[in-house]
Amino acid sequence: MGKYQQKRESINDMVDKNKLYSIKDAVEILKKIDSSKFDETIDVSVQLGIDPKKSDEQIKYAVVPPHSLGKTVKVVAICNGDFISKATNAGADFVGGEEIIEKIMNENWVDFDVVIAIPELMPKVGKLGKVLGPKGIMPSPKMGTVTKDIEKAVKESKQGRIEIKNDKLALANFPAAKKSFEINKILDNIYFLMDSLISSKPSSSKGIFMKKLSISSTMGPGIKIDVSSLKDEIKNGVTA
Repeated sequence: MGKYQQKRESINDMVDKNKLYSIKDAVEILKKIDSSKFDETIDVSVQLGIDPKKSDEQIKYAVVPPHSLGKTVKVVAICNGDFISKATNAGADFVGGEEIIEKIMNENWVDFDVVIAIPELMPKVGKLGKVLGPKGIMPSPKMGTVTKDIEKAVKESKQGRIEIKNDKLALANFPAAKKSFEINKILDNIYFLMDSLISSKPSSSKGIFMKKLSISSTMGPGIKIDVSSLKDEIKNGVTA
């Protein structure tokens, strides 16, 4: 038996695919699994009880977790006037108005991770949809990237905002922590993110909001979570 197969079997022995775990137990298992030589990401996957075809039921927002995942984030701030200095002082990597818009449009320039724009320039930014849309980085009021509070938006983006949104299958998949974090820090982030997701339930969405939940590491197994006890576990936090 090869080393890879032995490792997979060892992992399978640690996770009961038919069992529903608490988040705390699942994180402890993932921490014990030696599945790669790099610092993996702990990911969350949620099957939501929404109709993704209805705009008033879609989930789309961003939050800053208690502990940053440490990723370097390049931020573009599209603004003018007094906003230029505010965005620059807040740490934006590229700042400008129409010249930035033209560069993105004419050069298909997308060497950045987040685009923030002030509302006044959105009529002009709108024409960048074909370039920024496929990358999922078109400025949006729901994501907090169309705002007059450009300092806050830039700072949060540089700190590592996590975007939470559903796809066409009503799934929300997002990173929560790095595997190298201490267990309490991983739990801090996951509980915070799950609490924010619960709070984001659209008023138009009826029935069960979270149908299924699992967490995994980049190279590790997916572990099913007991959704029925989720609120209590979040409430108890890391002392659970």
